[in-house]
Order: sequence, then C-alpha cells, then structure tokens
Amino acid sequence: MPGDIHVRGSVSIPETELSWRFSRSSGPGGQHVNTSATAAELLFDVANSPSLPEPYRRRALDRLAGRLSGGVLSIRAEEYRSQARNRDAARARLAATLAEAIAPPPKKRIPKKVPRGINERRLENKKRRSDIKRQRSRRWH
Repeated sequence: MPGDIHVRGSVSIPETELSWRFSRSSGPGGQHVNTSATAAELLFDVANSPSLPEPYRRRALDRLAGRLSGGVLSIRAEEYRSQARNRDAARARLAATLAEAIAPPPKKRIPKKVPRGINERRLENKKRRSDIKRQRSRRWH
C-alpha cells in the first residue's frame, strides 16, 4: 500500500499505526516560520505494534531503549520549510531507524592464531631496527 512504510524484508508499518504532531519549526525563516506548523513529529508505539513480529519487537525495544518513552519512538523532522517534506523525512528516518534496530546481530568474530612466519618476520624487523638504532648511538673515537 502507498501509506505503508517498508522497514525490512516483509515487515512494513501501516500509516494507521503512526501518530503525528505538528509545531512551528525553530530557526530562521522570516514571517513564514512564525505562522505555519511545518515541523513534524512522528510517534510510533514500538511496544504495542501488531505489525512487528515478536522477535523483531523484542530486538527493537532492546536496541532503542534509550530513545523510547513508554515504548513509543519519537522522530522529529524540521529541516524543510514544508510540512509534507518534513513528514516524508520523518517517515524515511523511522524506516531507517527500525531497519537498523531489527537487523540480525552481526556474526561473532572468531579470533585466529597469528601464523608463525608473520610473527617471526615482525620480530626480525624489530631486531634489525634495534641494531640500526644501537649502531647510531655508539660514540666515535
């Protein structure tokens, strides 16, 4: 549907689950900024959303814990002078934030042993460097 926000894979958020608040934008803009509510604040209830499957919801709540207020994610967009463009920017930011939050965790790094040849080469270079510096420091008589 055109009102849906595609997040990742088959997960998308319908427009009906979003709440909007509009206010005046801060910063310069002359008389226009003083009279029009162009800043858009998008509210999405992550904790109670039926669109997010349970494992994704748990992952999102865990990763976005610092940004949530009562399980609700708030995204504010006020960089454009038009309310419609700010709404689109907020939608895009919501999709990016949720996609990053529900992404599967990265694979664990398995530390490998350093090959003997590489270690020997490193030690040989250190010894060569040490010899050069030691020869420089000897006094001439």
